[in-house]
Amino acid sequence: MLTIYRRHLKSCKHRAKGRKHRHCQCPIWVDGLLAGQEIRESLKVRNWQRAQEVVREWEIEDRRTLRQQMRVLIVEAHKKFTADAEARKLNQATLYKYRLLFRHLDKFAETYKLEFLDQLDLEMLATFRTTWTEGPRTSLKKLERLRAFMRFAEKRKWIDGNPAIDLKAPKVPNKPTLPFTREEMISILTALGPYGKSAGLRNAQRLKAFVLLLRYSGMRIGDAVQLGVNRLQRNKLLLHTEKTGVHVYCVLPDIVTKALDAAPHSSQNYFFWTGKSTVRSAKGKWQRRLQRLFELASVVSGHAHRFRDTFAVELLLAGVPLDRVSVLLGHSSIRVTERHYAPWTRSRQEQIEADLKAAWQTDPVIAADVTNNRVARRRSHRLN
Repeated sequence: MLTIYRRHLKSCKHRAKGRKHRHCQCPIWVDGLLAGQEIRESLKVRNWQRAQEVVREWEIEDRRTLRQQMRVLIVEAHKKFTADAEARKLNQATLYKYRLLFRHLDKFAETYKLEFLDQLDLEMLATFRTTWTEGPRTSLKKLERLRAFMRFAEKRKWIDGNPAIDLKAPKVPNKPTLPFTREEMISILTALGPYGKSAGLRNAQRLKAFVLLLRYSGMRIGDAVQLGVNRLQRNKLLLHTEKTGVHVYCVLPDIVTKALDAAPHSSQNYFFWTGKSTVRSAKGKWQRRLQRLFELASVVSGHAHRFRDTFAVELLLAGVPLDRVSVLLGHSSIRVTERHYAPWTRSRQEQIEADLKAAWQTDPVIAADVTNNRVARRRSHRLN
């Protein structure tokens, strides 16, 4: 901070009053810190207002220079974000999606000659979003990742605020859960025969085990690909470990364990992964195999996640409570499970029907009508 004062001349009659007295025409000096260095010099002016203006201009320029020195490059910012994400042990699929976002952002910055992070204001981010070609649901996830990145920068004082917060989220249509029907499941398993003729018996055995695992464990395809041999003890499969440290197991039917035992393993430690390639590339191979199987089975819109939906829906239709299904699926909250699978909860519908029947039994209007009908029937009986 800079302080201005009058440095009284020897001839000034107010000299004894010191710096605090400024109602004279002695030269005005400045004292303080500027750009981190101590400064004490004459402003070469005698007008107090003009001296204030000069000092204000110096301080503005100092802040501008300091801000320029502290500006963070976009490339450096997302490198630090990625390093932090890796240190937090985020899974590889999440890290890959962030890298895709930054690759797109770097290309956009190059097109618009952007270099520093603070250049990504609300208007520029809105322009960036217009270059996205993904659908509504994928765009929403991409926006969430962009907000997380900008929030990371805001917390570190690289930018004054998070402009991505003010970007409105796209409207995502609520698509109903589409499990495989039982007829479709039979068609998929039957199609393993034609698949084996073209891809070989060993590959058909492995694909059969993979399909049955997805259907009867509810695992995501990425988790199924990484399934370690040590996670299966007889027919108990370790799905995941909750935050409380409690292990969650899934009891597999004999048909699944027999298929896993019969199928050649990809490596000593994993059922479906060599452990040498990236999970993403291994996942892509299994997705392509499944797609070929769906084509042979004539199953429209088949994809791996529908096995997970089938697992959840069949349990709910069998009367398994929603909270238990939520634990098996590994959802962070039962609300997530409820949002996707509540329409399929048979036990809930049965409870609703029971509640309605109980309510109608105590309804006064219905009770009065029943009484009147009984009286009418008695009179009719006496007359007859």
